[in-house]
Amino acid sequence: MAKTSAGLVMYRVRNGVLEVLLVHPGGPFWAGKDQGAWFVPKGEIEPGEGELAAAQREFEEETGFRPAGPYLPLGSVKHKSGKQVIAWAFAGTGNPSELKSNTFTMEWPPRSGQQEEFPEVDRADFFTVAQARDRMHSSEFELLERLAAILERGGNVSES
Repeated sequence: MAKTSAGLVMYRVRNGVLEVLLVHPGGPFWAGKDQGAWFVPKGEIEPGEGELAAAQREFEEETGFRPAGPYLPLGSVKHKSGKQVIAWAFAGTGNPSELKSNTFTMEWPPRSGQQEEFPEVDRADFFTVAQARDRMHSSEFELLERLAAILERGGNVSES
């Protein structure tokens, strides 16, 4: 059965240009990967947990930043794996250099019997929508297009 994750897109507008915060997964699998390796901060919804509550919890766990609404619903997208991602956006000004992510433990190197701890997210940064197109996981890019459209209807925001 496909999993469902909930996430938040923190955005800011600088000089009339929309910028969004994306995160890069930590751990050895993602080390050295950049294009197509940035994501919306998100995670699985716990049993009995509301979707927005899960998105808020996951955002704070992965970035160390406490999200604050109002939240703009962005709907959902599906990864090729079948995983569904439900997302909201909120205006924020977190400093990516202050990232504080939770961690996970896995056997590393493989078949070594050694357990190694890694940050769930090793980097975060703000990108324009145009920059994000090449950097982020393609199935999640639609969320940024939706955000840009919502903000364009309400003000003077450029996607570049």
